[in-house]
Amino acid sequence: MAVGGNAEGGVAIETGASQASFDFLHVVDWKKAEEVIAAGSFEERNGIRVIPLETAAAEGVLFLVREPKSPHGVDVDPTGDYVVVGGKLDPNVTIYDTEDIRTAMAEGNVEGEDPFGVPILDYDSILAGQVEVGLGPLHTQFDGKGHGFTSLFLDSAVAKFTLGEKAGVKADEAFKLVDKVDVHYNIGHLAASEGDTVAADGKWLVALNKWSQDRFPVLGTLKPQNFQLIDLEAEKMRVLYDMPVGFGEPHYVQMIRTDRLKSAIEVYEPGTDPLTMAPSEVATEAGAGRIDTSTPGEVHVYMTAMRSQFTPDTIRVKQGDRVVFHVTNIETEPDATHGFAVPGYNVQASLDPGEVVTVEITADKPGSYAFYCTEFCSALHLEMQGWLLVEPSIATTT
Repeated sequence: MAVGGNAEGGVAIETGASQASFDFLHVVDWKKAEEVIAAGSFEERNGIRVIPLETAAAEGVLFLVREPKSPHGVDVDPTGDYVVVGGKLDPNVTIYDTEDIRTAMAEGNVEGEDPFGVPILDYDSILAGQVEVGLGPLHTQFDGKGHGFTSLFLDSAVAKFTLGEKAGVKADEAFKLVDKVDVHYNIGHLAASEGDTVAADGKWLVALNKWSQDRFPVLGTLKPQNFQLIDLEAEKMRVLYDMPVGFGEPHYVQMIRTDRLKSAIEVYEPGTDPLTMAPSEVATEAGAGRIDTSTPGEVHVYMTAMRSQFTPDTIRVKQGDRVVFHVTNIETEPDATHGFAVPGYNVQASLDPGEVVTVEITADKPGSYAFYCTEFCSALHLEMQGWLLVEPSIATTT
């Protein structure tokens, strides 16, 4: 499912695009789409198979669902039974039953068509409930315990509400506002721990606020955004911690348990190509650094980086040579990152422990060019350097 356009059909500017009470959610039957493609009822555009709109409507691939005006977030709860829509200009979150949507699509239970002939599913037959949560509802996360948590941009708050019986909620408690907590300020996205999965754990939520205003010392005109950690296990939601974030606009993120990272690699095996996670054919072992000039016009440098030296550290080439540096960080300590830079040729690379990188230049400028480590690596970091010596061609010297 995906958020559709505004009901007025505006595509260029917002003016006049939010007058109607409802916009449309686009619902796609992927199985039916597969059948249509298999039957050859598609057009190929730029190498991509596309089902024309009129075909999608006629074959039951695409349906529309009315939703609150100026919709923003469309989120599915962990059970897969409910779709929650936040309409920026409506104080409610609107909750649809996915099984009822499937039934309405299969039975052709529609209330009309849009101007392009796309059928609009009967609203009352698929609506599970609505909850008035506050001003400016945007995105929703879940705790796996029958609750949704929606960001309220205008209220600068997070609202907690119940889902329906299919999410384990008693009938008399379904679709009700449970709690609200103020955040600072103008929350957009939010992230609950495992909240976008079928195994939401319901412990923590982070509010990704676009403004911080009076929360942090003034250090200039550019203010940080503000992440706030919220405890979901307490009887009432409460903000535990503020964290300023000084880059970009906080947007869509995921929060997962750290124990899911047990298979994460801390250090590459020495000589690993991180793109393939396999031993690199150009990896160099300790003490095996060398310069290969066997191919005319080409120089391959098989180099190691180790606190605090490049080996080899003096490379002589001729003007016009293609020079390829194959650099292996042979460190095994997790923090021992090295850099390799030849500023005179505007190249730089960062090498994690065990990683192999390849850097290529054309030695078109004669002279002596320093290369050095750009990651502070040891007390002798400043000694970790070498020279690329480019001998001028005969034409240059004459």
